[in-house]
Amino acid sequence: MSLHPDFLRLPIAHRGLHSAGVPENSLAAFTAAIEAGYGIELDIQPAADGTPMVFHDYDLLRMSDDEGYITDMDLDDLAEIRLADTEETIPTLADTLRLVAGRVPLLIEIKDQDGRLGTSIGEVHNQVASLLEAYEGPVAVMSFNPNTVEAFGKAAPDIARGLTTAAFSKDDWPMLDDETREKLSRIEDFGRAGVSFISHHQVDLANEAVTDLKSKGVPVLTWTVRSAAEEAEARKVADGITFEDYRP
Repeated sequence: MSLHPDFLRLPIAHRGLHSAGVPENSLAAFTAAIEAGYGIELDIQPAADGTPMVFHDYDLLRMSDDEGYITDMDLDDLAEIRLADTEETIPTLADTLRLVAGRVPLLIEIKDQDGRLGTSIGEVHNQVASLLEAYEGPVAVMSFNPNTVEAFGKAAPDIARGLTTAAFSKDDWPMLDDETREKLSRIEDFGRAGVSFISHHQVDLANEAVTDLKSKGVPVLTWTVRSAAEEAEARKVADGITFEDYRP
C-alpha cells in the first residue's frame, strides 16, 4: 500500500501540536493540529491488557508524577493519570481515531516492545491493525523495529507502512551491538519488511541508503524538524517533515 499524498503535502505535527498547557500525545494536541491543518504523528504503547495507548515513553515519570510503567497499568489506573499538570489524560488509540476521523493524515509509530529491535514484539501491532480496519482517512503505521512493521503488514496489508530510521549511533542506541546498528543504519530491512516509505532522522539525510531509496521513488519523511532553517535544509532530501517547536 502506497503512502497517501497528504503525508507529503502537509507538515506533520510531532506528537500533535503540543505547547505549554497542551501536552504531547494528548487529545488537546491532536485537536490543535487538526484546527491548524497539520497532519499528526503519535506513538503507541500497550496497556497491561494490550490496549493501544497513545504515549511515547515506556515509563510515566516524564509526563506525570507516576513512576510506573505503562505496560504494567490497567485502563482504570491510566485514566487517573494527568499529563504534565493539566487535565489531559492518556488517550487510547480508539479515542484518537474517533477524534481525528480522517480529517488530517495520521502517522502512527508503534514503539519497540523488544528493547533491542528484535523479534519479541508482543501483540500490540495486531491490536492497532484491528482498530484501523474500519478507519477511513489517510493513515500510515511505522516503527523502528522492522519485525514489528513486517508483522503489522501481515495483519493489515492494505495500510501503508514504513520504517522509522536513523544513523543508529552507539551513543543513541547503546543497547544494540555494532552489527545490528550498522544493518539498521543501511536500512537493509526495507524490502523484507514490505514497506513503502521511511521516516528518517533529519540530521542523517545524507545517508547513502536514504538517497538511494529516494532515487528509486520511495517517499522520504523526516523527523524531527524544529526550525524554519532546519526545514529548508531537510527539504533538500525529504519529501515531508515531522515538526515541533515552530510552525511551518
